[in-house]
Amino acid sequence: MTEIKVCGLTRREDAVRCAELGVDVIGLNFWPGTPRCVDIERARAILETWTGEAVAVFVEPTAERVAEVRERTGIRWVQLHGDESPAFLASLQPNAYKAVGVADAGDVEAARRFGGEHLLLDARVPGAMPGGTGHAFDWTLAEAIARERLLTLAGGLNPANVAEAIARVRPFRVDVASGVEEAPGLKSAARLEAFVGAVRQVDQLAAKT
Repeated sequence: MTEIKVCGLTRREDAVRCAELGVDVIGLNFWPGTPRCVDIERARAILETWTGEAVAVFVEPTAERVAEVRERTGIRWVQLHGDESPAFLASLQPNAYKAVGVADAGDVEAARRFGGEHLLLDARVPGAMPGGTGHAFDWTLAEAIARERLLTLAGGLNPANVAEAIARVRPFRVDVASGVEEAPGLKSAARLEAFVGAVRQVDQLAAKT
């Protein structure tokens, strides 16, 4: 079964809906440059309604900031979405992974420099935020690395295209933010349900073949 991660939650009710739908992982963004950013107190309130895995998303944080968020929220997993080095990532592992923006094959090769079992590939959009842009990248660039690592596929996924993305790439996990939103940080219950349904349908079809 393909794991589902819904990223950029800002409301308790969205975490409740994710739990009801069987979402595997939620992502809480601690980068102040995005409208999806939450502070520690809001994160803790959201996590009161969530019993599954959670990921704290950062863009070029200090080690002290990561430690503070981990300690005060109880979140184990960290996703680095900026220009962090392989050495900085290694200092936070094992429960940390790098998100890498992809526009060409060179970006995939650069992603391989980062250690750990997990890796996230997203679309690299010049001038845009690092993630949550609603843009996809050429999925063929992710096919090989999906066989090498526990790959999270992100970038422009939505209920209409996620089944095709899974069928082509076979990632460990798919990650969605803007594709299930009414507005940045505000998830749509109907779009969440459609996204989860599309993922589970393609998984069921794959299991029969």
